[in-house]
Amino acid sequence: MAFMRSSSNASSGMGVADHCKHTFLELQRKKVHRYVIFKIDEKKKEVVVEKTGGPAESYGDFLAALPENDCRYAIYDFDFVTHENCQKSKIFFIAWSPSVSRIRPKMLYATSKDRFRRELDGIHYEIQATDPSELDIEVLRDRAN
Repeated sequence: MAFMRSSSNASSGMGVADHCKHTFLELQRKKVHRYVIFKIDEKKKEVVVEKTGGPAESYGDFLAALPENDCRYAIYDFDFVTHENCQKSKIFFIAWSPSVSRIRPKMLYATSKDRFRRELDGIHYEIQATDPSELDIEVLRDRAN
């Protein structure tokens, strides 16, 4: 047991698939993805990549990819222009836990979040959302400026 991967979370037992870190680095460094959506695979007991969005996809595409009634983690690469007219990019970690989702997933995602987020180095901001209104583009814009 001592030789198991160190990616396991003591409180929830959830590990982090290596593919998650690799996909995040592709988004962060190579700008291959606009967003990445992660889900917890309870059979494998780890966080895995569920979906990626290409660099041309919009924020609306990202929101449409989130399930209405189930929890997810997501990373979104937000491009914006500052008041000084400079093009910038900030990476958001989003913990999506809709109020209509079941209790078990909410608890599982809540107990695994901090460990998973620590695996992804370079996140600028974190948003916890329970309702689509909490993910409005203006929320990201306000946080990024």
